[in-house]
Amino acid sequence: MNAASAAPARLAPAALAGVLLLTGCGSAVRSTTSESEPAESVTIENCGRDVVVDDVPGAVVGMHPAQTELLLRLGLADHLAGQAQTGAQALPDDVAGLAADVPVIGDVMPPSREDLLAVEPDFVYSPTTYEFTAEQGFASIDQLDQAGAAVYVATGGCAERRMGGEVTDLFTDLENIGTIFGVEGAAADLIAQSQADLDEVEAAVAAVEPLRVAQVYVDGTTLQAIGAGIEYDILSRAGADNVYRPDQAAFADFFAATVTPESLAAEEPDALVFSVYDEAHETATREYLETTFPDMPAVREGRLIAVSSSDVFPGTLGNVAIVRQIAEGLYPDAF
Repeated sequence: MNAASAAPARLAPAALAGVLLLTGCGSAVRSTTSESEPAESVTIENCGRDVVVDDVPGAVVGMHPAQTELLLRLGLADHLAGQAQTGAQALPDDVAGLAADVPVIGDVMPPSREDLLAVEPDFVYSPTTYEFTAEQGFASIDQLDQAGAAVYVATGGCAERRMGGEVTDLFTDLENIGTIFGVEGAAADLIAQSQADLDEVEAAVAAVEPLRVAQVYVDGTTLQAIGAGIEYDILSRAGADNVYRPDQAAFADFFAATVTPESLAAEEPDALVFSVYDEAHETATREYLETTFPDMPAVREGRLIAVSSSDVFPGTLGNVAIVRQIAEGLYPDAF
């Protein structure tokens, strides 16, 4: 996925302090279905609440292209009543045609309460709980419940999970969505493929000498360090020795922290990973890093690795893809 495919509105510094906080919590399937005979009623624990689905949903809204993609890859195109935040990220070419006739609601931001309710959804699948912030004019989970729509939030998108999120949280989502829609086989295949991709990277980096890597987010001259959550897990799986870690005081309560250029320079990281929302942001970030840290090993060695902001969203196949992208950027000879 191109680093330019994510939405600036979702990853601005204000969003780092607000939107991205609204991500993370485990969920457990409590009833099962078969591929041929979906259960009439399914109850799944998600973000500390029960999601009850009485029948296979037939009017589904994917609240972000990452969730829409997963639904399409599970063979559920005919179940879609809407797709949201389509301006945030393009669907991959191999599935985009399947959504050509699905109504678009919202651009780079979640749809308004009125626009979402207008398509009369019976199931809404979202990357985070932010999409249901009533204060932003979005339909709340309670309002959707009253309208007869069940809501499922990506496991990594529940608030309680944000600090300890992992790439494999996606597998929980696939298992749960597979159960809800009676497509366990398709979900299992997607999990197996993703796990194989992770295993391949793990084997490739097993013998490398780990490089010290810092993950940052730059907006203008504001520098954020990322030290916890799914981003930390992504770097670890890519074979990195994380400069910033959850056991450090700066990341005790939140996965990101503002740092000074001097403190980052003092760490002398071998590589920098940074998320970007479009090509202009990537260009500006590279220029800032190269100008501010000309003597840093990461800059001298040309190890500046840009990843799409959308690929660090919870519950996306991008979480798996950028493990390989980062590992190949750090250890090209291992692949």
